[in-house]
Amino acid sequence: MNALRLIVGLALFAVLGTGCTTVTEPDYSDVFASAPASILILPPLNNSVDVEASYTFLAAASRPFAEKGYYVFPVSVIDNFMKENGLPTPGEMQAVPIGKLREHIGADTVLYVTINNWGQKFHIISSDTVVSASMRLVDARTGDQLWQGNAYAQSSSSSGSGSILESIVNAVIDQVSDTLSDATYPLAKSAVHASVNKSKGGLPKGPYRYRLEHMQ
Repeated sequence: MNALRLIVGLALFAVLGTGCTTVTEPDYSDVFASAPASILILPPLNNSVDVEASYTFLAAASRPFAEKGYYVFPVSVIDNFMKENGLPTPGEMQAVPIGKLREHIGADTVLYVTINNWGQKFHIISSDTVVSASMRLVDARTGDQLWQGNAYAQSSSSSGSGSILESIVNAVIDQVSDTLSDATYPLAKSAVHASVNKSKGGLPKGPYRYRLEHMQ
């Protein structure tokens, strides 16, 4: 009887202990102390097999950060500026000392991005489109990391309940359609938007967002 009580007591303790798990709140103190107003987004490092991934992500990333309230330097202008100064690849651009970026461009922060997975994967009766990238926002004045996020999104297409032949044909059609329309661009924009606006771990609002809200 005593053994049974002990077992029941331990089980209740385990359940209660699990229910009381503390959720760690994100620490935004460095962001608030730095109070950045502008973001320089460098072309991402590309660890995927899709050669277009870096610049597709770059084109998709600006708007979510701008809507969050930060001035985002025009990515095409910055890309051309870096190339004209002898830095033709994302790797060389990201290797520039951050102090030099601030000196010549005047950015408060720099966003470093690494693409981990990108593009469409074709299966027998379905296809998946995936974008996955890690992002680090670094204070250009101190070199300290202010924020990090993961941009991930996936869309899947399936043939439904038809025959195997119909399934394969539909999957091929989906693949060709996604290739022609570049399904990764809207997916990347959605992934960055979700990461920046997460309720836990998203990026705090920038100064221009606060000003806009106070004007309304």
